Amino acid sequence: MQYEIIPDSTLVSNYVKGDESALEILIYRHKQKIYSFIYSKVFDRDVAEDIFQDTFIKVIRTLKKGNYNEEGKFLPWVMRISHNLVIDYFRKNNRMPKFDNTNEFNIFSVLSDSSLNAENSIIKEQVETDVRRLVDELPEDQKEVLLMRIYEDLSFKEISDKTGVSINTALGRMRYALINLRKIVDKHNIILTN
Repeated sequence: MQYEIIPDSTLVSNYVKGDESALEILIYRHKQKIYSFIYSKVFDRDVAEDIFQDTFIKVIRTLKKGNYNEEGKFLPWVMRISHNLVIDYFRKNNRMPKFDNTNEFNIFSVLSDSSLNAENSIIKEQVETDVRRLVDELPEDQKEVLLMRIYEDLSFKEISDKTGVSINTALGRMRYALINLRKIVDKHNIILTN
């Protein structure tokens, strides 16, 4: 007799239809990976247990509301929830310094620290994702210059050559990109941390 492993998507579907045991199987199947991930960030068994439980409370609520779109990506979705709860834990415990958005604040300074511990590493990853999302809201010409300058480390002369605009135009686009980023950050009341 061959034992067939039920795919996550089937278990999720069965749970949504009322089969409580399907969720038990999912939790049992992924517990070690999810718990290990959480523990590797918080280094505290009690906190890791709490976050693990909160993760599955959120999973259950989302599934019961019918807000989960099955794309065969159950585990990455759960990992993302646990990742966000770890960040929430650090924020609630004031273990993340906050910036006020003054003119001295450089939005990209939060991306440059190379000596990061595990806690800061996960926070940095989230901030990078948030900054990328903010950059995507910029007009195309500003976004292009900003990405070349910050992420490709090109000089304004190189940007000018690559885009076919003058150095002054490239500088102006970069200036407006930073001004607009600051406005987006203020508008959405976003807190970026280092």
